Amino acid sequence: MVLMKPQQAGLSLQTSVVEKSRNSSAAVREHLNHLYQNFPVHSFCRGQEIPLGEHKIWIVLRGVVLLNTLHPSGDEALLGFAVPSMPIGQSLTQVSPYNAVALSDAELLLLTLEEVRLSPTIQQALNQQLIRRLQQSECMTALLGLRRVEDRLKQFLLLLAQSLGEPCEQGRLLSVRLTHQHLANALGTTRVTVTRILNQLRGEGWLSITQGRHIILCEEA
Repeated sequence: MVLMKPQQAGLSLQTSVVEKSRNSSAAVREHLNHLYQNFPVHSFCRGQEIPLGEHKIWIVLRGVVLLNTLHPSGDEALLGFAVPSMPIGQSLTQVSPYNAVALSDAELLLLTLEEVRLSPTIQQALNQQLIRRLQQSECMTALLGLRRVEDRLKQFLLLLAQSLGEPCEQGRLLSVRLTHQHLANALGTTRVTVTRILNQLRGEGWLSITQGRHIILCEEA
């Protein structure tokens, strides 16, 4: 099956901008490693919460970080995900509560707002990555406006493939493992609904799931 483009799915999201950012990520990471070489690096295990402070900014160097909030009802909502080079921090949002959890084993670099303020070079680097976060947020907002949950799920998986996908024999493998509950939180639906649609899409050949529970978006020969 051909990996569906947003237009083919009847959608109009501009995920191409995310792909362009991803293509340049290796050069950006190399630049950031040089730029931040004197700052402390912290390691986090999959599932570990990252402590966010008002005067701290974290830079993702390796792995993927999930960003979420908790509604008064107790429901968790996915706000986005940070990949290498992207900054995260309480000072970058007005959402409260605001939580960050390592979706895979990860390494993050810690800066203070004062260190950022004193370095125009660091400010410029962060601005470039904040643009990527803005593009991702707009894509998330747009897909949540889709009426059918199936369309929202397809488009969200395509967005993930642009940022986290790795080429494989069958198509594009999502490099991190998302639970059905993660997907449900992102799309404003239930885990049962996500499970049903994933099984349907797998039966249609639109995706497959590895023994390690990673999702592959399939493509035709």
